Amino acid sequence: MLARGKSILKDLENDVAAINEALTANLQTHVPLIAEVGRHILLSGGKRIRPLLFILSARMCGCQGNHLNGFSTIFEYLHAATLLHDDVIDTASVRRGASTANTIWGNQAVILVGDFLLAKALSLAVTTNKLKVLQVLSQATTMMAEGEILQLLHAGNLNITEAEYFEVISRKTAILMSAACQIGAILGGVPAEQEEALSQMGLNLGITFQVVDDILDYSGDEKELGKEVCADLREGRVTLPLIHALAQASPVDRERLTAIAQDLTPELAPELRSLIDKSGSLDYARTVARNYTLKAQEN
Repeated sequence: MLARGKSILKDLENDVAAINEALTANLQTHVPLIAEVGRHILLSGGKRIRPLLFILSARMCGCQGNHLNGFSTIFEYLHAATLLHDDVIDTASVRRGASTANTIWGNQAVILVGDFLLAKALSLAVTTNKLKVLQVLSQATTMMAEGEILQLLHAGNLNITEAEYFEVISRKTAILMSAACQIGAILGGVPAEQEEALSQMGLNLGITFQVVDDILDYSGDEKELGKEVCADLREGRVTLPLIHALAQASPVDRERLTAIAQDLTPELAPELRSLIDKSGSLDYARTVARNYTLKAQEN
């Protein structure tokens, strides 16, 4: 499976390079600060999953051409805008192993650059000359904003349910991947059933992506993650592994989990990870991720 994944990424290297070129080319502005902050968030790493999903979906539906690279930046600009805003809200200091933009240029500048990237994405969407593209994108950005607000409302909430968690990640993360796939289908001019199938595939892939990311926050390596382990919980995000552990743990372990989660320090992170693993919650979350992957394949 790992070898297959590396092979796919190898096949897409030229596409990723073309997307990176388009990201720089489309970031033209007469305000140097915008370009500087934009390059920092856009070119300091990232897998380009959303632009690739768009390009691959469009090609699958018969839409070809170099213009897809330019359109694909819509989704990376939107994603980058949310990252800039997230880092301000979470008072984060590290992303992808580098200092966050807000620690370098300050919150005000970073919020405004995030707004610029959102506006840039919408202006690029207009150039597709398809009203439905704008409708899908406006619906997605509305849901993303709702997801951000829901996440804020649930900050530090150890009583959050799985249903509430999935509502947050569906709106905050998965909907943009869904839109990328659906808009690729729209540009390909396929029937409504195929368009909906690609939209659902993107949604399920997006949920898988976020669940796996939440697993890695407890089980990953700090160097590979580019941030501290358990960073999500420190920033107030209660995710699936902890939600499941709190529901399944013995009363004694649940009490300890709650105490650690309410006052997490780097020294307590290993104990927290051990208690979550003891409850079978990492394996549970992996099963959930696999199930959503299967749903995406069925679409």
